[in-house]
Amino acid sequence: MSYLRATRVLGWLLGIAVLVSVVHYVDNYVNYDDYPVPGPDAAVPAPSATVVAVAWFVFTALGAVGLLLWFRRHITSAAIALTGYSVSGLVGLAHYTVPGATDMVWWRQAHVVTDIVCGAAVLGFALWAARNAGALIPPGAKPPAPPAA
Repeated sequence: MSYLRATRVLGWLLGIAVLVSVVHYVDNYVNYDDYPVPGPDAAVPAPSATVVAVAWFVFTALGAVGLLLWFRRHITSAAIALTGYSVSGLVGLAHYTVPGATDMVWWRQAHVVTDIVCGAAVLGFALWAARNAGALIPPGAKPPAPPAA
């Protein structure tokens, strides 16, 4: 896949992922008490509504940094930032570690699961980009090869 095509894919992936995450995180913050929470003996406590809200901004900033690095053709660095952003969706899996999560209303299930899928897609793209970084950097931007001995 060419850099231009990959850029279009990344734009669509991030656009959809950010929109879905807005719905998920706003619902999680505004309707915090409607989400099931882990019991008092849980190994990891539930994050507060404030942590949920702040996390969205931190994750989304990572996505923005990843996109900026991508446009500057710092592919490996972009892949690292995009991997960080992917956690925004993948963390939705934590909902399903709590009893009662599958009892949430259908539309809540839909945006949580869609956010998880978006996180997996962004992670997949980041891994692909890191693996193909050499082909995605234009020849003029690569450091010159060392002289043959």
